[in-house]
Amino acid sequence: MTKTTTFLVVDDHPVFRQGLVALIKSNGKYEISAQAGTTEEATEALRASVPDVALIDISLGDQNGLDLVRMIKTSYPCVTVLIISMHDEAVYAARALKAGARGYVMKQEAASVMVDAIRTVLSGKIFVSEAMRDRLLETLVSPEIEPEVLPTARLSDRELEVLELIGKGYGATEIGNILHLSVKTVNVYRDHLKEKLKIPNASELRRFAVKWMNGREA
Repeated sequence: MTKTTTFLVVDDHPVFRQGLVALIKSNGKYEISAQAGTTEEATEALRASVPDVALIDISLGDQNGLDLVRMIKTSYPCVTVLIISMHDEAVYAARALKAGARGYVMKQEAASVMVDAIRTVLSGKIFVSEAMRDRLLETLVSPEIEPEVLPTARLSDRELEVLELIGKGYGATEIGNILHLSVKTVNVYRDHLKEKLKIPNASELRRFAVKWMNGREA
């Protein structure tokens, strides 16, 4: 009897999560072991049953899915992780792979691409789009030539977290509470963001963050 491949699906948008679950269930060899909308729920699900594959979104409410990927890589190295996210792969794909994911798919891709990505990572290979593959290969071949990327690609993971929270409308105190940082430290990160993104002031930074979070080119 052929072994069933089990999946943990982690996404904080119930409608998208259910669509992904339905897509996986359409393959008779695939089975959903658990669903989760937060890092905490995913951690509990992993403790109860370790899946073969974890499909993870990067933005889990106010949490960062890359932290979950790193935890899985450390505690459950046998789990294959595939990121499925709304965020531009030019910003996050390389970060996701470094964190331990085996692939990256953007949510707007067709169902056939999702299926192909799952099959690819299950075969032991890495899945990214052709454009992203070319970008990564160019960096390896000519490391002294930095490929053209979005400005946000140069931000650290923590700076990206702060940018996301600014885009969600949070102020410095709220961001500090969420990320367990002092307000002073949050303001330092905001200064770094303005410098790296070449944005003159806080209001322009907020506008940039909102546009970026809405998936529009900023």
